[in-house]
Amino acid sequence: MNLIQDPWLPIIRQNGLREKIAPWQIAERDNPVVDIATVRPDFRGALYQFLIGLLQTAFVPEDTESWGEFCLEPPPSERLKAQLESYADAFELIVPSGPAFMQDLQLAQGEVKPIATLLIEAPGNKTCKDNLDHFVKRHQVQGICPSCAASALFTLQINAPSGGSGHRTSLRGGGPLTTLLLPAQAHSSLWSKLWLNTLPEEELASRPDSNDSNVFPWLAPTRLSDKTGTPTFPEDTHSLQMYWAMPRRIRLNLDALPIGPCDLCGEDSVERISHFITKNYGINYEGPWLHPLTPYRHDPKKKNPPLSLKGQQGGLGYRHWLSLLWKDASNGDQASKVVNHFNEEYGEVLEVLAGDSDQRLWSFGYDMDNMKARCWYEQQMPVIHVHKSYREQFIQLVGQLVQAAKEVVKELRYGVKTAWYASPKEAKGDFSLIDQHFWQETEVEYYRLLKLLSQPPTEPPFLPAQVAGDWARTLRHSAKNVFDHWVLDGVAEDMNMKRITKARRLLKGKLQRLGSLKALDSAAKVEQREGV
Repeated sequence: MNLIQDPWLPIIRQNGLREKIAPWQIAERDNPVVDIATVRPDFRGALYQFLIGLLQTAFVPEDTESWGEFCLEPPPSERLKAQLESYADAFELIVPSGPAFMQDLQLAQGEVKPIATLLIEAPGNKTCKDNLDHFVKRHQVQGICPSCAASALFTLQINAPSGGSGHRTSLRGGGPLTTLLLPAQAHSSLWSKLWLNTLPEEELASRPDSNDSNVFPWLAPTRLSDKTGTPTFPEDTHSLQMYWAMPRRIRLNLDALPIGPCDLCGEDSVERISHFITKNYGINYEGPWLHPLTPYRHDPKKKNPPLSLKGQQGGLGYRHWLSLLWKDASNGDQASKVVNHFNEEYGEVLEVLAGDSDQRLWSFGYDMDNMKARCWYEQQMPVIHVHKSYREQFIQLVGQLVQAAKEVVKELRYGVKTAWYASPKEAKGDFSLIDQHFWQETEVEYYRLLKLLSQPPTEPPFLPAQVAGDWARTLRHSAKNVFDHWVLDGVAEDMNMKRITKARRLLKGKLQRLGSLKALDSAAKVEQREGV
């Protein structure tokens, strides 16, 4: 199967039709494709990145102006087909020997593994040996179709967690966070969703040759990282290899392809792939890699390379909005290169061409604990446009709002523990549900106020009175509501009403004296006195 020429991408069209297409068909204008339709959310996120990588490699716009040419309508599908097919030789999936997509060129022998091991959450050998596969059972996936195999292979290579001695993590580290821009309208074409996330040639790299192993590492012998090998740094290869990074040495096993239903998508009468071979010490990506679709945390002292942001326990929410859309000076987080370019260039282009530049940010990724996948998280957030003259001040003000919320949730958590336990400092356990309840309780109001705050105040640098006052009241009110919910309806050692009453009174007092909330109160009062 060739991943450029053959129909293998599962999609849904505007009229609801589900089928499989070749990549170049995303540009068809009659009954356009509106989304990827996979059986797994991680496959969907990976296939978005696969298609963005194809466009960035084979159909890259020269500059922002040429990008605008196709931001509203896709190119003729035959033109896109011709561009993509020049790279078809690098995208053969199943071949007995020679270059195969995302597979080690010379790997003839290695450890034989069941195909289910390509899935990131699959239980490992030790987990199965110790009978600890309680939630994700072994032997559930024994054979999959070539389409699902391609999705699983690509998903693993771009998200690869630590896999034991010499089994390398992905270029972005294990379980990286990906952020993609999407049109606000859910019915928008898949083309428009993908094109928003491409960079002009001047921002990344020139279009490579079709047989460039510096872009497609499977076209040449693997750059090993054993004792005789060496790490791979950004300067060692073409920057586009970030889209096609191949840290794991894998070769799909073609010895037995039994006909039957795919254990993932359920497609019947297909040649199923049941095993693959693998070996350690593949490409070891080190140094200051900055993948265009991922936000990073930067060391303010510039002594350590940037670290990709990861999925984390508790998921994603508005407390991450500043890091994912702009930058957060408190921890060094910065939005991805694609998001930054949109803020600087594409947003204005869309506003001129379409008269509307409403977008959303789709963030997704695994929460990994070394080799163990704890959870898959994804979240969509509004993209709020801010004039360049006000941008730095806006970012600073938003940071104040989030910092206040973080301080309040800390006091709230301790207040609930004080109500629950006679010795709250010694209480053990996971109290993250309290935090999550608070973040959800305040999310709608946060985004409403952010929209107001995005309009430049007439007298900077004061926080607009309405935003400051409303946010302070929201945080105090929500903290008390969440406290009451968990203390009165939650599970405690005992319902000690005297302790509960005291804890609530203490929480109320702390919320009145909390420095960040007092700053919001002061901002509101100052602006009111100034008549702003």
